[in-house]
Amino acid sequence: MGHTRTYEWGDPAVTAAAVGRTSGLDFLHDMLAGHLPAPPVLSALDLVLEEAEEGRVVFSLVPGEEHYNPIGSVHGGVYATLLDSATGCAVQSTLPPGVGYTSLDLNVKFLRRITVDTGKIRAIGTIISSGRQTALAQARLVDGTDRLLAHATSSCMLFPLPPADSDAQA
Repeated sequence: MGHTRTYEWGDPAVTAAAVGRTSGLDFLHDMLAGHLPAPPVLSALDLVLEEAEEGRVVFSLVPGEEHYNPIGSVHGGVYATLLDSATGCAVQSTLPPGVGYTSLDLNVKFLRRITVDTGKIRAIGTIISSGRQTALAQARLVDGTDRLLAHATSSCMLFPLPPADSDAQA
């Protein structure tokens, strides 16, 4: 007999429309407070944004069988999604209103196997360097004893967002 899992998510257009209208940190705080819906990918994978401060964010996951690959451990894409979320949001937490970002690359080093027995894991993203056009961030994926499971770096491109008024005219 198979297993099932259901989940729901909020309207991603609401969150997307809020990007750049406030600082990146205020945007993340609005998601934490439930004023903005989390992106659907967080619901799909059961990821949780736990903390956000300037230059640092924390995402968590309690691994389940639904995250497994065919060899009985958490799929590398789940690791990468956690690490990409942490690095990207670490960058976002430093952005002023009117500035957006997108990931240019993600370099992941897988160090340890993750299973349901691993328990809750956390991706801790931090800024390494930020300029006018690019930012560099890193993330550490750790277990409950802070044992390093994976590490990633990501370069992000920074760019101006159109003002809210021009969205209605476009």
